[in-house]
Amino acid sequence: MPSTDAWWRDAVIYQIYPRSFADGNGDGMGDLPGITARLPRLRELGIDAVWLSPFYVSPQHDAGYDVADYRDVDPRLGGLGDADKLIATAHDLGLKIIVDLVPNHTSSEHAWFKAALAAGPGSPERERYIFHDEPPNNWQSVFGGPAWHRVDDGQWYLHLFDVSQPDLNWDHPEVRAEFLDILRFWLDRGVDGFRVDVAHGLVKDAKLADWTQPSVVLGGLEPAGPPPPMWDQEGVHEIYRQWRTVLDEYTPARIMVAEAWVQPEERLARYVRPDEMHQAFNFPYLEAPWKPAELREVIDSSLAATGSVGATTTWVLSNHDVVRHASRLGFPAGTGRKPGIGPGDPQPDTGLGLRRARAATLLMLGLPGSAYLYQGEELGLPEHTTLADEFRQDPAWERSGHTERGRDGCRVPIPWEADAPSYGFGPGDDSWLPQPASWAEYALDRQVDVAGSTYELYRSALAARRAQDLGNGSLTWASSEGDVLAFRNGGILVLTNFGAEPAGLPSDARVLLSSEPLDGDGRVPTDVTVWAAV
Repeated sequence: MPSTDAWWRDAVIYQIYPRSFADGNGDGMGDLPGITARLPRLRELGIDAVWLSPFYVSPQHDAGYDVADYRDVDPRLGGLGDADKLIATAHDLGLKIIVDLVPNHTSSEHAWFKAALAAGPGSPERERYIFHDEPPNNWQSVFGGPAWHRVDDGQWYLHLFDVSQPDLNWDHPEVRAEFLDILRFWLDRGVDGFRVDVAHGLVKDAKLADWTQPSVVLGGLEPAGPPPPMWDQEGVHEIYRQWRTVLDEYTPARIMVAEAWVQPEERLARYVRPDEMHQAFNFPYLEAPWKPAELREVIDSSLAATGSVGATTTWVLSNHDVVRHASRLGFPAGTGRKPGIGPGDPQPDTGLGLRRARAATLLMLGLPGSAYLYQGEELGLPEHTTLADEFRQDPAWERSGHTERGRDGCRVPIPWEADAPSYGFGPGDDSWLPQPASWAEYALDRQVDVAGSTYELYRSALAARRAQDLGNGSLTWASSEGDVLAFRNGGILVLTNFGAEPAGLPSDARVLLSSEPLDGDGRVPTDVTVWAAV
């Protein structure tokens, strides 16, 4: 029977990008021992669970999302013993561990794909992937260029992402059985759940029809309407219902989280019906502009959609695929999400971006449901917007013909100690992506116990969120007039001022937290969020 411990419904979950969190051996790349050593810091921050981006054996053509072995750890990041120690240490600290699962495709270096190439056309080995004698359609890769690649014997295989990431054939029973076994492998090692990469992929429309609409930018939402033939097909739900029966065999409760870039929210809610996944990332919220009316609309639609199926709503502002919100919000409101920022591009207003990011975070953490944080945002880290093109490793950079900067700017190793080599990322000077000199000011040791620092704002907000049980609360709008967005969650008023003029608080309000100081009259300045007891 499924566990009744619904810990995920109000959890704050912290994403770790293993290559960029902490380097334990000094080779310039983050690793599992480095993560384990830093877990006490995350406990001090006040989060409930950690989500780890892939750490599996991989040639790293797409930073680990090209998996060559789902049951082992890449030697550059550690070994299975290190994974076991990380899981055990997290549990000792009261933290849950969620691991990434990449089921849409494997690496071209996976044993299955090597066997498929060796066996040749018409072989059972090729049936595990999607091979054709000629490209059956005009599909494009998300990373740019055609989604079909020709092999030496003349056949073509589908890769919706990089050419090194051949798509699996999810109509094949061996593929389905393999991933059930992979689930059990990690569940038996103690993980508390899975974040499912490209959860809206896997199943393709049987007709493999052309798709003539322009492709969205990397990590973006398709326009509302009938889903494209490669995304959000009905067959994915059967797969997740089967996976859910496996998870429900375990106690305490294990969960699945969907990375599903679909809209409207009603379609996203179908992934979190009672017999499927437990959560889905709320990308419409992430992509909402810094405007009160648009934010209220997406908050209402999100709560209504997930509420209709009895699921919790998630909130997220940054992750490893998008420009960090401390930089994204430094552009004029409504100018749209940037797919990556380089030294020759328009640059964000750093001060404005951080001010809005702090306000946006306090607004998000005041909402009922579950929240996701991306490593380093608690430090106020901006995007590395001046990363030289010669250092870029994201396959989107090359496949787009250097028209998309890619995601390297949000993946730069984070700073722990201002005056240490690689800012404390590791014992040496090296980091796999270069860190900007300005990051010393964001280092954790410059912010711990410093009143007003972004780190202490996060820590205070997470403590107050837990104390007030905001994650399990309910939202009632107090105001959405003009430039002010305000709601009540239990006994807490959350008010954000988007306008140019200071906004007043109710006379009986007692301020608990503010993203920036109030003005001399106790009013809320522009781009500031306040939590007040009412």
